[in-house]
Amino acid sequence: MQVLNRFFILFILVVILAPFKHSFGQAQKTSDSLVIKPNTEIISTDTNKKVKQKKSKLETKIDYKAQDSIRFKIGDKKVYLYGNAVVNYGEINLKAAYIIIDFDKNIVNATYVLDSNKKEIGVPEFTEGSETFKAKELAYNFDTKKGFIKKIFTQEGDGFMHGNLVKKEPDNTVLVKNGAYTTCNLEHPHFAIKFDKAKVIPNDKIVTGPAYLSVEDVPTPLMIPFGFFPNVKGQKNGILIPSYGNSANRGYFLEKGGYYIGLGDKMDLQLKGTIYSRGSFGLNGISTYNKKYKYNGNLSVNYSYNRLGEKGASDYSVSKDFLINWQHSQDPKARPRSQFSANVNAGTSKYNKFNSYNVSNFMQNEMQSSISYRTSFGKVFNFSANFRHSQNNATKLINITLPDVVLSSNRIYPFKRQVAVGSKKWYENIGLNYTLNTKNEVTTNVDSLFMMYYTKNRMKNGVRHSIPISTNFKLGKYATLTPSMNLNERWYFDYITKNCVISKDASGHSTAKIVSDTMRGFKTAHDIDFNLNLTSKLYGLVQFKKGKINAIRHVITPNVGFQYRPDWFVNDFNFRSVQADTAGKVFQEYSIFQNGIFGQPYLKKSGAINASISNNLEMKVRTKKDTVTGFKKIMLIDDLTIATSYDFARDSLNLSPIRLSGRTKLFKNLDVTYNGYFDPYILDSTGLRNINKLEKDVNNRLVRLTGEDWNFNFIWNISSQKFSKKPLPAKPTIANTPENQQELENIKNNPDNYVDYTIPWNINVSYSMGRSKRYNLLTGNKKTITQSLAFSGDISLTKKWKIGYSTSFDLSTKTFVYPSIDIYRDLHCWEMTFHWIPTGFNKQFLFTIKVKSSVLQDLKLTKKNEPAWK
Repeated sequence: MQVLNRFFILFILVVILAPFKHSFGQAQKTSDSLVIKPNTEIISTDTNKKVKQKKSKLETKIDYKAQDSIRFKIGDKKVYLYGNAVVNYGEINLKAAYIIIDFDKNIVNATYVLDSNKKEIGVPEFTEGSETFKAKELAYNFDTKKGFIKKIFTQEGDGFMHGNLVKKEPDNTVLVKNGAYTTCNLEHPHFAIKFDKAKVIPNDKIVTGPAYLSVEDVPTPLMIPFGFFPNVKGQKNGILIPSYGNSANRGYFLEKGGYYIGLGDKMDLQLKGTIYSRGSFGLNGISTYNKKYKYNGNLSVNYSYNRLGEKGASDYSVSKDFLINWQHSQDPKARPRSQFSANVNAGTSKYNKFNSYNVSNFMQNEMQSSISYRTSFGKVFNFSANFRHSQNNATKLINITLPDVVLSSNRIYPFKRQVAVGSKKWYENIGLNYTLNTKNEVTTNVDSLFMMYYTKNRMKNGVRHSIPISTNFKLGKYATLTPSMNLNERWYFDYITKNCVISKDASGHSTAKIVSDTMRGFKTAHDIDFNLNLTSKLYGLVQFKKGKINAIRHVITPNVGFQYRPDWFVNDFNFRSVQADTAGKVFQEYSIFQNGIFGQPYLKKSGAINASISNNLEMKVRTKKDTVTGFKKIMLIDDLTIATSYDFARDSLNLSPIRLSGRTKLFKNLDVTYNGYFDPYILDSTGLRNINKLEKDVNNRLVRLTGEDWNFNFIWNISSQKFSKKPLPAKPTIANTPENQQELENIKNNPDNYVDYTIPWNINVSYSMGRSKRYNLLTGNKKTITQSLAFSGDISLTKKWKIGYSTSFDLSTKTFVYPSIDIYRDLHCWEMTFHWIPTGFNKQFLFTIKVKSSVLQDLKLTKKNEPAWK
């Protein structure tokens, strides 16, 4: 009974209050000479009374045709059309199995017929302009534009109207008797609001008398004295009905109630609010906009004030949080030479914790934003301006780049001849371009972001000019040589100085501490480097005449490069040294630009050889499944790369750590990635620094695994699609009509909320293992190994039932991390969802059954329990 009471309250709010802006109309009594017999015979207007004939008021001719036969009754001025009959009169089009045209009274009658299986065929379909409806029988007067209709089924706005007896007025107003209104598009709907009388005013409203809710033709006790439904195409202003419930810490609540405002055809606005009985509240503003062939986007601004627990208690807390989401995209055809885009996701770290039921939002540790504008000038220059933001909700560190401006030129070939004469010379391929990049960036704590003095002192800014010059040419048939040179100049508006501060403790022991100071002033820094790269591809092929394997191919991509960085611009002013001990014997070199936003110039000259080898291994096997070629390719190793470098300019530790990385795909379903670093030098006794002794000479091994992180990942994805020989059924499509624009926009903006029933089952399994080594003053080198196993997927039990699941298992702590289960049920015009997190800090469930259509979107039943922290 309690559920029925709640449902009754929502039902009244939906059908009475939502469209309160419309004025109520009163059905007027009208009369017409048309008469409909209360049986299934053809509607007739013939009477035995003598009627004085009036001059015809037909505005255009009547065109008619029939597939079976046409019979004329000359004396009565009637035409009888049999079989797929069609009548056209101006904007009026009528189709039916049987039609009678009375030219004396300018009346047309239409009805269906029964086939040999007693099935109705040729049900009349009446179209006038953009209005279309179906009816079992109808009569229409071309002069008065009035009509009587039996058992009508027509769409009105976002809903559908049913009526046993309908009268159409000249102004297209419709009077309905014994009818029903529903958002279900079936001729026999799953649910409907039934009534005895109603008046339908096109593009305005629908007013009914006493009405009640019927589900599967079963009347419910949910009744109202009258009904009032909006019937306006496009946007409709109205109240957004809140949902209600109870929170463990915040009390009873009314959630997301407010008002919807249509701001023209291109924009709308939703103003929502949430209030709790214990003082918490929230405000939301959501706007979507779409200018066809120009741009589209949506903006959401959210604020919440959360008061948890009782005032004076130990668990009492107050949190003020906000969240801003903005997505904007521009049609590429609108302005081909320039483009503006935005993707903003910024707010406080606790907003999703207190205001979201989505597990992925709750677990979101990183927030990122990007706003960019790009354009080009003529055929040479390109310009871009960017704003970027990133924040870590765990550490509360936030990084903001505003602005990041780049002005660059397209590649220029100064030695290229305008007219091709013979073969090209090698110097004609020399190209250069210019890039100017200016950037302002700050990294700070979220809580101190708006403390202007503190934030200003942590800002980094500067300007960088870059001129890369390069060319390439073939060495023989198999190798490519690429020489290049890079010129860089940096402009900085501050720099650092370091001083050694020596202090003594109470026992007279001296300690040295290096202190950095930031100085204001304009400084420049320059550097240059020269590069020479040689690359090639080597192919190895082994073929087998017999057996399952046809061939194995190995592709090796070696790359050798030499990089030289001279110390031409190194001077005592930009590179200094500072005392690092109390005796003045140890000095530390540093650059005054080492904290610069574009880095520092090279401190010392270097000449390094860089080498890498990439491997690709694939196998071709014979198969009967491929009837065209008879072969199938299997990737054994997609990419296995080994890279290192050797610096000749160093006096020791010339060889850098060796990087190993790779990826491959096994059995079409299993993706494997791995990477790690190996060091050829040993560590000193502290385990902090390398010394110039090889592992091979000391420990009799080539390399050792470094303290750098390395990891190994398996990602396994399988689905019924990969095992089925039959193609999947076509996904249901939604027509791009004005009536479906809102649903299409919701799917575009929230793709994760769209449930795809076409794939019977899908499983994702991932395993991750990582190892890291860190030095601690107390414990020394500490090795840490982490392992986790994650599962996710979904199963379509039937075409209407689907179950989704997601969880992660930490093998180190042997605990499940945020398991969740989602159940979906498609009820045609209704839908049911059940979201359940059975364990953990975010333990909760949410059950909802509601009407799909936005017209009656608040006709729903929700049951949920919130986590204790909510």
